[in-house]
Amino acid sequence: MTNCHVRRSFGYCGPAIAVFLLAAGPAQADGDVAKGEQVFKKCMACHTVNDKTNKVGPYLVGIVGRPVASVEGYKYSEDMKAYAATGAVWDEAALQAYLEKPKAVVEKTKMAFAGLKKEDERADLIAFLKTKM
Repeated sequence: MTNCHVRRSFGYCGPAIAVFLLAAGPAQADGDVAKGEQVFKKCMACHTVNDKTNKVGPYLVGIVGRPVASVEGYKYSEDMKAYAATGAVWDEAALQAYLEKPKAVVEKTKMAFAGLKKEDERADLIAFLKTKM
């Protein structure tokens, strides 16, 4: 379909489309903190967000923006330490990728959890974790 055909079919609507796309915002909006708290229930057997106590996994207080593998006293896998050596930080993009499929990011991570397949659940969990600073 050519540009001319589009104009004939729908009229000149370029500015209207641009306004719509700008108003639509990013594909994934900020997550819902309350829903993220519910999603965190899948994590709480191994992690805590209320204090800086390590469990099976490291505590997650302040994780958003924290350098990877930086919780004192937690014994990380060699692969996680190697990932940290690249200067990796747990920003929202890194958390999205890791939470979706941990072993795709760090092959020999100690985390046994397979991941959160739903993008909205990951966004909700990250929104919740951002409140735990």
